[in-house]
Formats: sequence, structure tokens, C-alpha cells
Amino acid sequence: MDLGPGAGARAETVSEFTRRVKAVLEAGIRPGWVRGEVTNLRIQASGHVYFSLKDAGAQVRAVMFRGDAARQETKLREGGQVVVFGEASVYEARGEYQLIVRVALDDGVGRLRREFEELKARLAAEGLFDQARKRPLPRLPRAVGFVTSPTGAAVQDFCRILTRRGWRGRVVVLPAKVQGDGAAAEVAAMIALANDPAAIGLELDLLVVGRGGGSLEDLWAFNEDILARAVAGSRLPVISAVGHEIDFTLSDFAADTRAETPSAAAELISSDFVAERERLDRLADDLDAGAAAGLEAARGRWSGLADRLRLLSPAAQVERGGLRLDDLSNRLEAAWARSAQARRHRLALVAGRLAAASPARRVETESQRLLGLWKRLQAASPASVLNRGFVILRDAGGRPLVRAAELPAGARVRAQFADGEAGLRAD
Repeated sequence: MDLGPGAGARAETVSEFTRRVKAVLEAGIRPGWVRGEVTNLRIQASGHVYFSLKDAGAQVRAVMFRGDAARQETKLREGGQVVVFGEASVYEARGEYQLIVRVALDDGVGRLRREFEELKARLAAEGLFDQARKRPLPRLPRAVGFVTSPTGAAVQDFCRILTRRGWRGRVVVLPAKVQGDGAAAEVAAMIALANDPAAIGLELDLLVVGRGGGSLEDLWAFNEDILARAVAGSRLPVISAVGHEIDFTLSDFAADTRAETPSAAAELISSDFVAERERLDRLADDLDAGAAAGLEAARGRWSGLADRLRLLSPAAQVERGGLRLDDLSNRLEAAWARSAQARRHRLALVAGRLAAASPARRVETESQRLLGLWKRLQAASPASVLNRGFVILRDAGGRPLVRAAELPAGARVRAQFADGEAGLRAD
């Protein structure tokens, strides 16, 4: 590319260009305050201090010369948050712009955060944050104290939530400044007052300490030593309800329970009350259902008793008595007829038995029987046997002989015939 005659003569050197940039930069940018995090900190033997300032989006090189560094009360440290006062300049040897720092101060947020961590570590070492010392909250508190600003939105939100959820307890607002100088001491004094029933004329069940949201500086009273110790030393259980959801305050660690906001504390306090009310509502529904069922059963029993009462009325009893009388009369007649017939039958049987057992009948029967026996006897008598041609032999003693072996030779026997006896000798 041809730049034309004389172009080389018009070109600046690097040093000239850098000096021109430096002049424009230093003249156009006025000195001011810059906030950032210290990084790449390097302290030279000469006493000069070199570092960078950075935030989430950019960084700038900075230098504090020995004379300025010797006058600073704030000691720069790696990672420290600072606010510095200085002017822009260009370091010609490297062609880099830098910030010439004249004054360096701790950034308020960084300083407070460091103080927070230091105090937190010290109180934790003393046991103020131990989980073992934390007490359970009362399930159904009747009187709750709230240490807060009486004009802030926190107390209004707190009471509105309790009212909306139908809580029936009592809230006592213990007014205290919650921000600025002396706020921590005021809140601590109200905590001590809440723990003295004689001083407030009421025995509290629970204490809430808190306020609405704000910056770390706004909430700093709840990170002070005096307030953390007052919370930890409270006789009453304490809910810390400082209006922030991400960061913790030291009063959160010292309290028995932490709530993210005052509204969350109100929900926590009323949760068991709401649960008990719902349980009572269910019991009431069950009671109504049981009463309805019992009433229906009673109606059924009443109806049965009414029917029985109608049956027991005098007119009904007379009617039933007449029916029963007719029934008994019919049954009596039928029973009498059956009884008479049975008696006639038994009489006939007895008459027959009497006729069969009469003396004349028995005499006749016995006579016939005796006649038969006499005839049988006559047929079987010795005379009858002799008449048929038989002979009865008897020995000398008169005993009948029935076998030949009983008659020895030459023995004398008597022979009985139908018409007489004769003596015989055996051969």
C-alpha cells in the first residue's frame, strides 16, 4: 500500500503516541473514588505498593507510591474490599493505563463482613450458638412479645398474618430502635424487660426479635455482641425474625429458632394453632355426624316405643282381651270334647277288662281248666296204664322195677295187675 510522499515524515513514534494518550487521559478523567477487591498485591522494598482492583466485570492496575502508602491507616490485604481515591495515568514503558492511588479505605460492607465473621467465631467458641442449649417453642403460645420498631412494616405484617390465620393469642409490642447507633442496646434492654413479668404486667410464653429487610449496614444492630448475648440469655424462647432470607445475623445463631421474615415467624407461631383448629373442626364434623346418627336411632326407638304404647292402651287391651277370651272359650270347648271322648274310650276299656275279670267268668274258666287237667291225669294214672294191659313189677321194698338188670335170679317180686296183685319168682 503506497501512503504517498511525506507519509513517513508525518508518523508518530510509539513514545509520542503514548505521551499524547497520557495527556488526553489525565486531562479528560478527573480524580475520583473507585470501589473494588484488592488482588495481585505486591509491596516492593522501595515502599511502593502495586495491586489490581477488580469486580465481577473488570479490573484495573493500581499503584500507591511510598509516601502515600506510609500515610494510610487502612492496611491493604489480598482479597480486601476497599474504596480508593486516585487519578488515571498511563505507564508509558508498557503502554498501560493505571490508577495512581492516594487514599485507601476499607469498604463498609467488607469491614462489616470481617467483623461479623470474627464476632461469630468468638461467640461460637463460647458456646452461645450450641444446638444443645436451644429450646423448643411452645406449641400454643397465648402471649407473644415482639421486640421491634412499633412504626415499621414488620409488626404490621406480623399481626396481619396472625389475624388472617385466626390466631387467638395476645401480641405485646416492645418498642425499640432497630437501626443505627444504640439500636442493639435498645433491643437488648427490651429483651430483658420482656423476661420480667412484673415489669410488663404479663407472663409471656414466647419472644420474637426482628425487623424488616435491609442492607448489611441496616441490619448490623442484630450482629452486635450485646444483642447476641441478650438473645442467648433470654429466659423466654426466642425467634429471630430479621427480614432477610439469604444471609444470617448473629441473633439468628443465638436464638432458639430462626424465621426468614416476621411474616414467617407469625406463620410458625400460629401453625400448631391452625392444626389444632383444623383437628377440632374435624372432631366437630364427626360429632355432628354422630349426633345425627344418634338422633336417627333415637327416632327409630321412639317410633317402636310409640307402637308399643298404642298396643298397651286400655282400649287395645280390652280388644285383645275379648279376642283372647273367645280363643280360650273355643279352646276350652275343644278340650272338653276331647276329654269326654277320651274318658268314654277309657270307660269302655275298663268295662271290657271288668267283664273279663268277673268271678263267674273266672269260675267257668277254672272249671274248664281243671276238667282238662283231670282228664289228662286220668289218662296218665297207673290204673289207666294197667287197664291197657300193662303190669307193674315191684321189689320187696315196693319200689317199681324198670330194668331187667335190677332183678336178680331167684328174687321174689310182686306183680300188680288191673284187677289185683300176684307174687312171682324170677328165673
